[in-house]
Amino acid sequence: MSETASAKTPVDFWFDPLCPWAWMTSRWVLEVEKVRDIEVRWHLMSLAVLNEDKLDELPEQYRELLEKKAWGPVRVVIAAQEEHGADVLGDLYTALGTRIHNQGEGPEKDTVAAALKDVGLPESLMEHWDGTPYEPQLRASHKEGIDKVGQEVGTPVIAVPGADGEQIAFFGPVVTPAPKGEDAAKLWDGTLAVASVPGFYEIKRTRTKGPDFSNL
Repeated sequence: MSETASAKTPVDFWFDPLCPWAWMTSRWVLEVEKVRDIEVRWHLMSLAVLNEDKLDELPEQYRELLEKKAWGPVRVVIAAQEEHGADVLGDLYTALGTRIHNQGEGPEKDTVAAALKDVGLPESLMEHWDGTPYEPQLRASHKEGIDKVGQEVGTPVIAVPGADGEQIAFFGPVVTPAPKGEDAAKLWDGTLAVASVPGFYEIKRTRTKGPDFSNL
């Protein structure tokens, strides 16, 4: 590893391509890469896995979304990771999120197939849509992120270095629209600041706006 690369602050980011809030946060952290010396490392988590033991407690519309549309995309993405390496995740996530969220295509089979084509991955990965031998790897990736942050969260999860160098993980930051330039840097600096305080857990307020993709 080069001296320049090793000097970058590692940021581990867990996402489910279904989640619009994770998409917003991911665009923010990529903006931070332009203004701070960080290196984002992408990991997959799954809202379907997260909620599989509490489906009966969820609103009907959300339950149907998880049951009918949440599994296929993450199965394809984990297959891409296992067969083509973790380095494909960033570009594939960008292609998926752009189509699913920015262009409003939703997490459909045609959308995922088109995203694979966008980044030069084989269409044969779509064979994993209805089931994949890589489910243990999917669950392991999900568990890694959740074990760092706890069970009372969703996606995204980010992990950053704390005061002693050990990783501190958070759900979020949840923000809309995704900050740009110096605003992105300020939010990043604040994220590191709270991560450096032992015992810090949560800042939260009620969301009054939905995801705003207009500047992406």
